[in-house]
Amino acid sequence: MQSVFNSRNIKFKSLYGVISKNETIDFTVYIPRGIGTKNIKICIIDCDEKETSFSMNWIRIEKEFDIYKVSHKFNNIGIFWYYFKLDTFFGTKFISKGFLGEGYISDNIIAYQQTVIEEKYKNPSWFGEGITYNIFPDRFNRSKMPEKTGYKGERIIHENWNDLPEYKPDEKGEILNIDFFGGDLKGIEEKLDYLKELGVTTIYLNPIFEACSNHRYNTGDYEKIDPMLGTEKDFVNLCKKAKSKKINIILDGVFSHTGFNSKYFNGRGLYNSVGAYQSKKSKYFKWYNFKNWNDEYSSWWGIYTLPQVNEMEPSFINYIIKNKNSILRKWLNLGASGYRLDVADELPDKFIEELTKACKETKEDALVLGEVWEDASNKISYGERRKYFLGKELDSVMNYPLRDATISFIKNGCAENFMETMENIRENYPKNVYYNLMNIIGTHDTPRILTVFGTEDYEWNESKDYKANHSINNKKLEYAKKLLKLAVTIQFTMPGSPCIYYGDEIGTQGFEDPFNRKTFDWDSKNTDILEFYKNVGKLRSENEILKKGDINYIYAKGDILIYERSLNDKSIKIGINRGNKTFNKFGIKLEPLQSIIIL
Repeated sequence: MQSVFNSRNIKFKSLYGVISKNETIDFTVYIPRGIGTKNIKICIIDCDEKETSFSMNWIRIEKEFDIYKVSHKFNNIGIFWYYFKLDTFFGTKFISKGFLGEGYISDNIIAYQQTVIEEKYKNPSWFGEGITYNIFPDRFNRSKMPEKTGYKGERIIHENWNDLPEYKPDEKGEILNIDFFGGDLKGIEEKLDYLKELGVTTIYLNPIFEACSNHRYNTGDYEKIDPMLGTEKDFVNLCKKAKSKKINIILDGVFSHTGFNSKYFNGRGLYNSVGAYQSKKSKYFKWYNFKNWNDEYSSWWGIYTLPQVNEMEPSFINYIIKNKNSILRKWLNLGASGYRLDVADELPDKFIEELTKACKETKEDALVLGEVWEDASNKISYGERRKYFLGKELDSVMNYPLRDATISFIKNGCAENFMETMENIRENYPKNVYYNLMNIIGTHDTPRILTVFGTEDYEWNESKDYKANHSINNKKLEYAKKLLKLAVTIQFTMPGSPCIYYGDEIGTQGFEDPFNRKTFDWDSKNTDILEFYKNVGKLRSENEILKKGDINYIYAKGDILIYERSLNDKSIKIGINRGNKTFNKFGIKLEPLQSIIIL
């Protein structure tokens, strides 16, 4: 059956996906003669919701279709939307966006997205072509037992590395996250050879700066490594040793808020500084938004321990970004290769733009990657359309849409939905961004992937005591491992950098925080899962096709997903069968719960 329009087919749209400013696109539509079209226009909506329309030219008749065409040049960058308006014998009709880019004639408008970027959009390819490993520093490896004193605020230190993280609230009903296991930078350095065996080329560290909690997202001092993690010298040594093994290190940049206990806010007076909490004359006072000084102030998601920052306050921008010895520049100069921006959708576009500019000035190939959970190309936050991919902000984002689509497909079937989600991302993202995505299936903010695949729906509503002591039994574990391998196969063969959340590769289990942040069990690895990760990592590392190749979906229906990566007339086929029946088509045989990679 002849399509009316398809945004993913150059027969209908001459340039695929994202285009550069001043490029010309030819739009072609095939209109059934039976509806009696008298006139057809393409309607384009710009970033300010201003709509313009252009008549399309009748070209010819082909069988039972009238073919119309128009050329259009986008002179500005931004997110645009377009649809087609038909004047027919049956009244006004529209060509609206449907599944897999197909257009259909409708009474309603569902517009297509067109992203237009700067002509020169460059980002560092070293990230997307490699493999990333995400470390929660307190829980990965400790080189020695930490000291019991010398820290800001109270700390409970676990002597037993394999203890459960504390999950019960204190007598005030608060969970303060003050139990520490003592993972440190030297401990990470000790395991660099292990990471190299996995094919790792980038380590992404969750926050390492001084803070009063084990997650360290409540920054106390951006200028200092948390003393339990080590020293500035330890950080420099780690970066140097990692670099010698061709491993880059990127840091967590937490700039939308600081800690209540910090030298900037100093809510409990732990620092020898005049914080905004102490005095309106504090040099940090303008960083914060007090409604009623000093007890009422804006905080991240209403959490009082995370006072929100006015990011565009000049003194804050100078301190974090612009000064010669700014926080950003300091840690890049000491060895970091870039930053992952925590809650990027809560940082103003101008702040991210200035941050990225400073990073590139300091280190030309520095990476700036954002935490965004949705399609980042058209993200709206606080009523504003974001400009992440228009050429001056982010090099990449965390690929949560891949995680969600992978889990949904592996658990429930419907490969069509997986393909649609991924193709929508490919169509909406600049190619350099698409090939630079951080492809995750687990993070410090999500349950462990093995637990996702090995537990029943009702178990997610059980008590914390249940979750703390839960372990997947043997029969379910074998099934969960098979599903995990399917997911990892997808993760390592899609464009972008597959990111291993520490411990997933040895079968670590855990529900949501804090159970997803258990220590890495160096004495009890699931060798079956680990060997699978090593093998797929080796395959990924040794094949340029999987790093740079185009992607084409061969079959996506129900329980079966088959796609191909190709580069320079060579290709690799990937097949996934998440169902319970053998599949044998297209020269590919897939047994139930099997994934294959055909070189």
